[in-house]
Amino acid sequence: MSRALRMLAWVTGVACVAIGLFHVIGGNAAIPGEADAGATIDSLGRFFGAIFAGYGLAWLWAARQNPVPAGVVRWLAAVFLLGAAGRLLSLAAHGWPHPFQVVLTAIELVLPPVWFWLADADEQRCIRSLSASDS
Repeated sequence: MSRALRMLAWVTGVACVAIGLFHVIGGNAAIPGEADAGATIDSLGRFFGAIFAGYGLAWLWAARQNPVPAGVVRWLAAVFLLGAAGRLLSLAAHGWPHPFQVVLTAIELVLPPVWFWLADADEQRCIRSLSASDS
């Protein structure tokens, strides 16, 4: 479980940094179906791309800690889940987005419960290791 948490945190971090930088560099072209959305959406997308890259760096930082901090994992998972909630609000207010966005929403709803479940795996491993060495 500890290894799964560390690997999932690492993969999430790399993916978020890559996606964020893709949006910073690509602007509107990085948003499916929105290449001609205009300057305002381009500016917003590039800004949020930078924020998402920073979010990915936070996952990478957490993955490199020993143990992976459960509290940080829970906070990062909660932020991801909040993003899914925002997408669901958008769906309710404006209807179905591009199919790729629907896939992203599903991912954003599925991963947080996995992270919440795995959050303390590495800390628990360290506690068990210390207990075993004290015996």
